[in-house]
Amino acid sequence: MDVRIGIRNTKSILFKGVIVFFAFLITIPLIIVLLYIIKQGVTQVNWHFLTHVPAPVGESGGGISNALIGSFLMVLMSSVLAIPVGMFAGIYLSENPTTKLAYYSGLCVDILQGVPSIVVGIVIYFWLVKPLGTFSALSGSVALAIMMLPIVIRSTEQTLRLLPASLKEAALSLGVPYHRVILKVIVPCGFAGILSGIMLSIARIIGETAPLLFTAFGNPYLSVSVTKPMESLPHLIFTYATSPYDEWHNLAWGASFILLMFVLILNIVTKLITRKWNIQL
Repeated sequence: MDVRIGIRNTKSILFKGVIVFFAFLITIPLIIVLLYIIKQGVTQVNWHFLTHVPAPVGESGGGISNALIGSFLMVLMSSVLAIPVGMFAGIYLSENPTTKLAYYSGLCVDILQGVPSIVVGIVIYFWLVKPLGTFSALSGSVALAIMMLPIVIRSTEQTLRLLPASLKEAALSLGVPYHRVILKVIVPCGFAGILSGIMLSIARIIGETAPLLFTAFGNPYLSVSVTKPMESLPHLIFTYATSPYDEWHNLAWGASFILLMFVLILNIVTKLITRKWNIQL
């Protein structure tokens, strides 16, 4: 009997050891990438780097202020476009899960989530860029908003489904109109989950390059016009990393470090929110 127990304990220890080993193994590539980007990029970051536009070829210095402002504006515009639509769509799917419209809408959301970002960029190119006759930040924002929608919709839907039905029933029993129950009771109770989904969607689009190649295109100068081409961090990194100039390579490493920090912060905050409120995304 003691021998059998010993064998079981040995198997259990070995199994746990194998699990821990593979769990550690999958983190090694991420750690290597993080450390390498930090090593190459942190030395490039300073106040001048953050507040100046890129220098012409052959000149030292320069910064990424045009890309920082461009990324901020396009993420802001895409959020304004995607968040209201995504929230209302998620509310509808959570409140009417058995209707045919909800079924086919959910199916479309799942398909949209799997569409490659470059395909979204090409579609927006033919929908907006060609009719307008120019690349623009507006076109880039629409492409990013389309990529945000599935995450915002699903996070809103799943968060609201986790809320107890008694909340809505209690409010309706008091004679509160249905739309006020949704806006004043249901949505505020699920706000943490909805917010975490929004932040997760922003963390996804902030590093996208492919759709911006066909829409916003990029701009070496500082521009805040939404109807003109605009630079972004992913596009700047792509352009400078593939250039033959060492100075531009340094700018690309610095921009990669800044972008990495943004994505890490957004993901960490999202994890903290989901853990605190026990939300499943």
